Amino acid sequence: MPQSHNLREMGLKATLPRLKILELFEKSEVRHLGAEDVYRLLIAEGLDIGLATVYRVLTQFEQAGLLERHFFESGKAIFEINEGHHHDHLVCTDCGKVEEFYDAEIERRQKKVAEERGFEIQEHALYLYAKCTKSECPHKQTKKGRNKDFQ
Repeated sequence: MPQSHNLREMGLKATLPRLKILELFEKSEVRHLGAEDVYRLLIAEGLDIGLATVYRVLTQFEQAGLLERHFFESGKAIFEINEGHHHDHLVCTDCGKVEEFYDAEIERRQKKVAEERGFEIQEHALYLYAKCTKSECPHKQTKKGRNKDFQ
């Protein structure tokens, strides 16, 4: 299904900035992007789309249910495509790399804990902050102290 059709179904006009930003999320190997990351990727493609437009489109996509917004350790908003299934996140405290995971036992335990205390979970988000223990981690910081990849 063409992207423009998806946007129209959600009440959004299929403008160039919207199409390009949606395409970035659909095709990027990096699943979790901040507004500045999206802006840099657009610039790298030679597109003249302003940072304010990027922020506006990301917010519109979130409101339409196309993207999910997260606030990991950095406190800045990070977005990912909403694929309609629940998952949790492991966040590296060294480089900021985010890995997704799903664990049925964790989901069962959370539900049981809530029920034992008289609650019914409506929604939840689990973020585990950890240091990478992989000796050959490709996401470790470079000598300049910056991650060579986006989150």
